[in-house]
Amino acid sequence: MFTKTDQELEKMGAKITTREIQQQPDLWKEAFQNYTNKKSEIDSFLKQITDKFADQKIRVIFTGAGTSAYVGDTLRPYLNRVGDTSRFVFESIPTTDIVSAPLDNLRSEDPTILVSFARSGNSPESVATVELAEKLIKNLYQITITCAPEGHLAKKAENEDANLLLLQPALSNDKGFAMTGSFSCMTLTAALIFDTNAEDKKSSWVDTMIKMGQEVISREDEIQAYADLDYDRITYLGSGSLSGLTREAQLKVLELTAGALTTIFDSSMGFRHGPKSYVNGKTIVFDFLSNDKYTRQYDVDILEEIKGDEICEKVVGVGTSDDNDFSGDNFFIKAGDKDLPELYQALPDVVFAQTFALMNSIKVNNTPDTPSASGTVNRVVKGVTIHDYE
Repeated sequence: MFTKTDQELEKMGAKITTREIQQQPDLWKEAFQNYTNKKSEIDSFLKQITDKFADQKIRVIFTGAGTSAYVGDTLRPYLNRVGDTSRFVFESIPTTDIVSAPLDNLRSEDPTILVSFARSGNSPESVATVELAEKLIKNLYQITITCAPEGHLAKKAENEDANLLLLQPALSNDKGFAMTGSFSCMTLTAALIFDTNAEDKKSSWVDTMIKMGQEVISREDEIQAYADLDYDRITYLGSGSLSGLTREAQLKVLELTAGALTTIFDSSMGFRHGPKSYVNGKTIVFDFLSNDKYTRQYDVDILEEIKGDEICEKVVGVGTSDDNDFSGDNFFIKAGDKDLPELYQALPDVVFAQTFALMNSIKVNNTPDTPSASGTVNRVVKGVTIHDYE
């Protein structure tokens, strides 16, 4: 797909999505530079909050809808390890949950930083979540991480002192149906903000991540070989932040094939407890391998178990090679570092998943740029009624 001409891709209805997947390593470089340029402002913004509430922990709520919600799901486990948990409590709560049940998720007395992730910034639930938080939380601060400077959330944040606006690279504002660069850039930006590791380490990890993303793109023939297998069910597994990533990976398949292929996601450990019933002879299973030596054992264990069952089409480990590798098929990213933290590993991993979803869209004779022929699923959600909250 990535070596085809624009004219060839246009005939397939795949030009926009293909190029947006392909450009992500360049966008990560730009997102990192944007973070570096804004670091003093970011640090000052967070310091004013932690100084004011020095005797309290501050809730950091990552929120968004759909793919934007999965940004938070991917961030939270890693930040619970390396974030400043002496000052912050990291949570991931979708806007859809907050809007439908605000008192289940927002607490008036808790100082809160609401981190809104949004490609367009115009989704009804995203706008309503901000309005509810402003109404219900006494000490509210916001970080708005969005890809669209003209969107509602970005425009609103421009004029608010307690709202830090962090615009993502212009080309991350995906024009295709499925979020790709928007997901990975917003994830990277939030990781850089709250990761307490030294800046030189983060810079090195981003450099490695970029090389890994470029390598995944260059090895599309190997991914195509998986797409050419005989299956109609796809499973994504992982642990920690890579478990959070599985939901986004499977969503890309559902979106780009318009549901023609069925998918399931779970943690490597959780899969045995019922969901493994999904696996049959027409299933392909991927597990995003953790670089944490302890956690990785559980990823490899479930892969070996499913391989030993001999009931599915293919079982594949995806990630970086380490001392205890899966004995079956692996897609190892050679540019990777076995010590790369899982959250940074997640972004080249998601390029793999996006590419696989793109190929499956073509496989089922769909058009990736406009996959919902019925028009019942939209790029920016429609048909949402936001009810008045008293």
